[in-house]
Amino acid sequence: MKIKGKTALVAGATRGIGLAIARKLAAAGARLFMPWHDWPKDSEAVQDEFSRLNAGHIFIEADLRNTDNVKSLFEIFKQEADALHILINNIERGGMPIVHGPYSREINRDQWQLELDTTLLAKKLLFDNSLPFLKKADEAAVINITSIAGLVGRSGPAGLIFSDGYAVANKGVASFTENWARLGAPTVRVNEVMLGFIDTRHGKYTRGWHALSEQEKSDILQHTLLERTGTPDEVADTVMFLLKNADYMTGSVVRLDGGYVVGGESVPPIPDGII
Repeated sequence: MKIKGKTALVAGATRGIGLAIARKLAAAGARLFMPWHDWPKDSEAVQDEFSRLNAGHIFIEADLRNTDNVKSLFEIFKQEADALHILINNIERGGMPIVHGPYSREINRDQWQLELDTTLLAKKLLFDNSLPFLKKADEAAVINITSIAGLVGRSGPAGLIFSDGYAVANKGVASFTENWARLGAPTVRVNEVMLGFIDTRHGKYTRGWHALSEQEKSDILQHTLLERTGTPDEVADTVMFLLKNADYMTGSVVRLDGGYVVGGESVPPIPDGII
C-alpha cells in the first residue's frame, strides 16, 4: 500500500507508541484522524504539533469505550472523508501489579473492568464502526497493537508488570484479529503487532518499571534474548512495514518482543548418545 494520500485513524496518538506511528504516517503523506480522551496536556501538545503541518489532520475528543462516543466519532469522520484506508487500533489499559497491587484493594474496585473495556471492547467498537468505511477503500489495512501478556500472563518476571485482566483482554484480541481478517477480506487486511517490553509501554519510561528493584529489572532483561527494551520508533517501523510491504499478509501476528517469549531457557549441547 502506498501511504501518500491515504486516510488513517490512529487511536492513542497523543503519547508513546501511537504518537510515533502517527508521526511516520504523517511524514509519509497520510491524513490523520486522532481521537483523544485522557492526558489533555499531551493531547494539546500533539494537536499543536500536527496542526502546524497544515495537512488537514483532525483531533476528536472521544471515549472509545463508549458506544455513543464512537458512533459520534464516525459521524464526524463521514463529513470529512469518504473512505478509511488505515486503522491503527492502539488503545489499552493495564494495571501493573507492582504499582496497583491486587484487585481486592478498594482503589482497584473498577480496575478489572477498565482493563477489559479499554484493551478489548474499545478495539471492537473501533473496528465495527470502521469496517464500512474500510470497505469503501480499494485497499485498506488494520493493525491491532497488543501485548505478549496474552501469551505469558503473570508468569515469570513479567508477572510483576502484566495484570490478569490485561492478559485476558490481550488474549481476546488474538481471536478478533483472525475473525476481522475474515470479515475484511479480500480488500481489508487485518494484522496484529504483539509487543514485549517497550520503553513507553511497560519499559524504562513507565512508573511500573521504576517501581521494580534492580534485580527485577535485570530478570526481565535477562529473559529477553536481546537484553533490552524496545523503542516506540521500532514499533512504528514494524507497523509501516505491515502497511507498505506486506500486501499478502492478513490474519497474522508479528511478535516484537526482543525474544522475551522464547527467552529464559538455555539450549544444552547435544549429548554423545548411548547407542
